[in-house]
Amino acid sequence: MAAFAVRKNKEISLIKIKRCAGLYLLVFPAIILSFCFAYLPMYGVIIAFKDYRNALGILGSPFSDPVFRHFERFFNSFQFSLVIKNTITISFYHMLATVPLPIIMALILNQMKSKVFKKTFQTISYMPHFISTVVMVGIILIMLSPGSGLIGHLFRLFGKTAPNLMGMPEAFSSVYVWTDVWQHTGWDSIIYLAALSAIDPALYEAAIVDGANRWQRMWRIDFPMLLPTACILLILRAGNIMNIGFEKIYLMQNPLNRSASEVISTYVYQTGIINAQYSYSAAVGLFNTVINLALLLTVNFISKKLNETALW
Repeated sequence: MAAFAVRKNKEISLIKIKRCAGLYLLVFPAIILSFCFAYLPMYGVIIAFKDYRNALGILGSPFSDPVFRHFERFFNSFQFSLVIKNTITISFYHMLATVPLPIIMALILNQMKSKVFKKTFQTISYMPHFISTVVMVGIILIMLSPGSGLIGHLFRLFGKTAPNLMGMPEAFSSVYVWTDVWQHTGWDSIIYLAALSAIDPALYEAAIVDGANRWQRMWRIDFPMLLPTACILLILRAGNIMNIGFEKIYLMQNPLNRSASEVISTYVYQTGIINAQYSYSAAVGLFNTVINLALLLTVNFISKKLNETALW
């Protein structure tokens, strides 16, 4: 009887596969690309446990003695506490600013009555997202220049000397985070607007009949409907807490603010690409990946227990 059930399930699965053969064919190139560029290169991570030499290659290079020597070197280095502190500080600051603001913007846009104003506001808020990182950092440097920038001119109007914000370590995280908020908040709100558009209009009609005002409808209907989407995005962000953006930080970095701007990604670039310490930089990168994986699994588990929303 059990064998018959198994055979029946296999037949049903084959029928489903044949029925969706066209869809599987469309997905197949993406699977091949992901395997070639995301999974196949993973074998190279073994150089984190080796003393890599260019002439010998990845497989030919000898294993380090002890095997975890490069990890121990990173943990014992004077840069370890600085890099970890900067990475965590900027990442959490970034999350605190960029997670709630797109939700608030989506809720406000959803309540707008004028379609013309709503579309105009959306277009203006989306536009900064399409500015490249290099151009964005160029704008930041020009605007914040104490000599010729907007900040410098404003301070001189009042007879003051403008501070060099890009040279102040204590100001680096705020400049990074709030310019990111300006650039991406409008774009990040799109997914929340999509979730709000799927709400049954009958819920609003029933709330109006019951006497609920606009703020009550937002709190009792819109916000609860956004929670599952917000939880999923929060889980995905938690898996990248230690992967704070390399390009923007590296372009904003200078000798004056390096004590606050040196994060794991820039440290890996400096040691691996600039100083050619490939095994050491691979060990640091692998440590970073393991921490991100642990955070992703933890937040996913907590979210599943609290509100039954999770990635798996």
